[in-house]
Amino acid sequence: MGHGENCIGKYRLGRTIGEGTFAKVKLAVDGLNGRQVAIKIINKQMVTQNNLKSQATSLIENCKISLPQFLQVIGTKTKVYMVMEYVPCGQVSDKLSYVGRFMENEARKLFQQLIDAVDYCHNRGVCHRDLKPENLLLDIEGNLKVSDFGLSALRKPGDMLSTACGSPCYVAPEILGDIGYDGAAADIWSCGVILFELLTGTLPFDDRSIMNLYRKILRAEYKFPAWFTENQKRLLTRILEPNPEKRITIPEIIEDPWYQTNYKPACGFEDDKKNHDDVNTAFDASEDKMDAERTVPTSSNFINAFQLIAMSNDLDLSGLFEEEDDNIQKTKLGSKNTISDTFKKIEAAANDLSLSIQRQNNKIKIHPGRSFARCSRSHSNLSAEVIEVAPAHCVVEICKSAGELSVYKEFCKSLSSLLTEKSSIASVAPDAADLSDESQETASSEEEVNGSKDPRGYSSS
Repeated sequence: MGHGENCIGKYRLGRTIGEGTFAKVKLAVDGLNGRQVAIKIINKQMVTQNNLKSQATSLIENCKISLPQFLQVIGTKTKVYMVMEYVPCGQVSDKLSYVGRFMENEARKLFQQLIDAVDYCHNRGVCHRDLKPENLLLDIEGNLKVSDFGLSALRKPGDMLSTACGSPCYVAPEILGDIGYDGAAADIWSCGVILFELLTGTLPFDDRSIMNLYRKILRAEYKFPAWFTENQKRLLTRILEPNPEKRITIPEIIEDPWYQTNYKPACGFEDDKKNHDDVNTAFDASEDKMDAERTVPTSSNFINAFQLIAMSNDLDLSGLFEEEDDNIQKTKLGSKNTISDTFKKIEAAANDLSLSIQRQNNKIKIHPGRSFARCSRSHSNLSAEVIEVAPAHCVVEICKSAGELSVYKEFCKSLSSLLTEKSSIASVAPDAADLSDESQETASSEEEVNGSKDPRGYSSS
């Protein structure tokens, strides 16, 4: 299926289900399997003119935890098409309008998923800045997905934002002042307003007069219903703290007893290189070459000579072109095993440390297991990539971009030990035990022929 008036690649475009300044979202159908998807159509020229390419690229790459799943990017002369999971059950605001308010357990589950998603984005430098029930979607299983990053901003730790934006009832008090603000702290405030609304069906701050509304927000003037529990009050009071420096942080929210009830941390897998290549291909494609979609070809399992040379630290020239990140650590290990056995040893090393893994192609994402509880869930980011040099020789590159250094070192040590062991001993010598028995029988026969066995261990002649 090519490019027609209502087609892009294999997708047949349908009705518009959302629209913003730089993009619109259309419902579409995959022509190969009939699956419904949502396609965000971005005006490339407007993005380029407003210097938003890096922001759009980063936001596409961050569609992982509790966000609609990112499937593919297609580029043409004038547009970029982001193909994403279609979330069919509408907005949280729609459900609130007919249920009134959520029961505590359901409200808590949605709030947990919201915090997981916001935490994930903040750890990657993305602040949403427009969190509200209208921008939270529900999938067919009732799980929450954060959408609409139109007002989001990229920031580095310590950077302050200045643009006043967001929806009035959900905006943090520091945004109303004519000073810089921490986008992460502002998002946490909005999460608190959403939690209040999920539990009560009403807003903590509401007034017909916009000035009165802002006055209430600046003073944090709101009332809890009489039936609120002490744990609910305690958590919301710490979130809806008008001073951002005193406001609770996401790690502290996740440690809160009310939040911890039935908490199941969300885990997502990311193939950073593939996403980065796909997105840059879509945005950077020249007009002369882009009459049809550009896709990045799938790389072979085998490494080529240039890649092999580049893996030498002495010949690594990436520092000339890329900004160095002091937090990222990499270790390369050699494996004299097949690629299949190498993956098994990585899994074994992870199991030894109670870590869980998720594999996609030749890359593995490593997460703390549930036994780790909350000790490093938000800040642990390990990955292992297996590169096949020859059928029985691989290189394993382990990368840590966040998290405890001790976990990274222990994993590397465990894997290094496993990789040096002989692989699949049973398959190499399946009859080793039988051979041993045969050797003993042969020796016994020889002893009977040559003479009796000396009690000191020598044979007599």
